[in-house]
Amino acid sequence: MSETLDLAQALIRIDSITPNDKGCQQMICDYLHPLGFVSESLPFGEVSNLWARRGSESPCLVFAGHTDVVPTGPQEAWTFPPFAAHIEGDMLYGRGAADMKSSIACFMAASKRFVETYPNHKGSIAYLITSDEEGPAIDGTVKVIETLQARNETFEYCIVGEPSSSHKLGDSIKNGRRGSLNGKLAVKGIQGHIAYPDLADNPIHNVAPALEQLVNVVWDHGNDYFPPTSFQISNIHAGTGATNVIPGETTVLFNFRFSTEHTAESLQQSVHAILDHHNLNYELTWNLSGNPFITEADGELITAISQACEAIVGYQPQLSTGGGTSDGRFIAPTGAQTIELGPLNATIHKVDECVSVSDLHKLTDIYYQTMINLLIK
Repeated sequence: MSETLDLAQALIRIDSITPNDKGCQQMICDYLHPLGFVSESLPFGEVSNLWARRGSESPCLVFAGHTDVVPTGPQEAWTFPPFAAHIEGDMLYGRGAADMKSSIACFMAASKRFVETYPNHKGSIAYLITSDEEGPAIDGTVKVIETLQARNETFEYCIVGEPSSSHKLGDSIKNGRRGSLNGKLAVKGIQGHIAYPDLADNPIHNVAPALEQLVNVVWDHGNDYFPPTSFQISNIHAGTGATNVIPGETTVLFNFRFSTEHTAESLQQSVHAILDHHNLNYELTWNLSGNPFITEADGELITAISQACEAIVGYQPQLSTGGGTSDGRFIAPTGAQTIELGPLNATIHKVDECVSVSDLHKLTDIYYQTMINLLIK
């Protein structure tokens, strides 16, 4: 078996359900130390974070990822135990196989091969690993970035190992992500008997026209990198459970996935204007999960990765900003060119999560060739 596969299995066998790392990062430290990496643990709250760097010169390429995984769900539903790292044919099964312990294994094996082949390479290589990506993402990557910025430590390039591929390895890389803005809207009314609506004030009826308007707004038409901004209602709750009571309040949860055509502030202003136009008695709280970011297609990082993919798998990846958020949203604002490249995403968070073993070998080669393209050529 290959070194990449051995590393992936060793990581998957650790049941590091978010926010627990359970020794994964120590395993990474132990592997990187003989290669000349200086590692430091940066714990915040319950979260384990690792920053490891080889060299101090620019340019610096950072491999970023997370050792935490989502819960397994009912383990009896799995074909093989979720933390057994079982191999069946060409497939490696286990929670975190695709999201994203296998990518970390590929980072590690590629780094070792690169350092042993090119010990005097230019620049630096670093790792930014957290156990808080699948959770609230409060004490993880964002805190490490704040720590690095406080001591003026910078880097130029970052590869996040999230599973970016759609149908075949390397067919897509994320060179940006949409912003995510959540709203919790509470509309006040007057509770009363349903047979006497004149003595009550139904907040569901009151908010319905405003919601219809919000749903039908064309927020923008997107741009060359992003699809149009999307507004989606995820939950509406009201009532006591009785059929003869007009509720006194209704709560609406909604989300914007927005492009660089908007800011969080401009969306908030537009929503408040619509709600105020309908004379609603409301309270609205906001939570910004992340702003949109983009890495330009003609930058050194995308050029290096595209050339690596073409050399290893025979085609260049398509650029995409689709999907949810990732820790790239905390890294890109530093000014570093930031992309996501990893295995297929078809089984992430599912029962029987799995990844192709042959793809892991190719992904290791892609990371290795990317380092050559950035730090040797």
